[in-house]
Amino acid sequence: MADLDLRPLSLGEILDRTFTLYRRNFVLFAGISAISYLLVLALGLAQSIFFPIVGLQNPTLNQGIYAGGLFTVLSWVVQILAYLFSQGGTVFAVSDLYLGRQIGIGESFARMRGELGSLFGVLFLNSLLVFGPFLACFIAALIGGAPMLLLLGFVLLIFPGLYFACRVMVCVPAALLENLGPRSSLERSFTLTKESVGRAFVIYVLYFILKFAAAGLLAWPFAFGVISSQKDPVMFRMWLSLTQVGAFVAGVLVGPVLTIAAAVYYYDLRVRKEAFDLQFMMNPTGPIAPGTPGVAKTFS
Repeated sequence: MADLDLRPLSLGEILDRTFTLYRRNFVLFAGISAISYLLVLALGLAQSIFFPIVGLQNPTLNQGIYAGGLFTVLSWVVQILAYLFSQGGTVFAVSDLYLGRQIGIGESFARMRGELGSLFGVLFLNSLLVFGPFLACFIAALIGGAPMLLLLGFVLLIFPGLYFACRVMVCVPAALLENLGPRSSLERSFTLTKESVGRAFVIYVLYFILKFAAAGLLAWPFAFGVISSQKDPVMFRMWLSLTQVGAFVAGVLVGPVLTIAAAVYYYDLRVRKEAFDLQFMMNPTGPIAPGTPGVAKTFS
């Protein structure tokens, strides 16, 4: 993407470059997402066909109640691995394309070698920061039987949860492209996104609009079939399988958008705050070095 020059961008330009990258490299990004989640789809279809089902499965998150603890654990492990490979492969692809280099699906996945542990740590700390207060209130409400704690948890999920989500939006690109550990990548993201929360919030809003629109078009219609056919096991399994496939297609199409936007946003923040454009001009073939030494030491 040689035409995507490195300079400070407006929010509109960040979104425009996100969709330009995605549109011009659709096979690459959709391929990374599809390959990452293919085993998740296979397990979901196996669950729909071969395992007894209790209740209605969530078509978006693929978290039905499986018969057998081992199958449940396997499903969660596969989903986490799929998320890590999808995130990492997409970030590496965006980075090379954005800086005028070429990269393929295989090379994107190959660069994930040795990064899974660190990226899992980033995901864990990120989730703990955003959802931790809500989970603490939820668990306390279950143990103590206090509904008001659950209400408090939802309030905390909005603030500070949503605020923290905006502040750590670029922690994955920072971790992978600067070779930072989990804690350092979150601190780095806090530093880069200081005074830039509004743009991150708009990116999230746009992503979730696209996500729910795609799910509503490709998965939810089949979910109504699941609800209406619970007394007919054959039709129930057919509709549930179609819901799984629809959710998979929706995820493959929309999933890369947020990761691409986060990577573009990461570079824009570095251009604005660290003159990364000048650094890259002086050494276009070199590694992506961290910012000014000592810049990512404490949360802001």
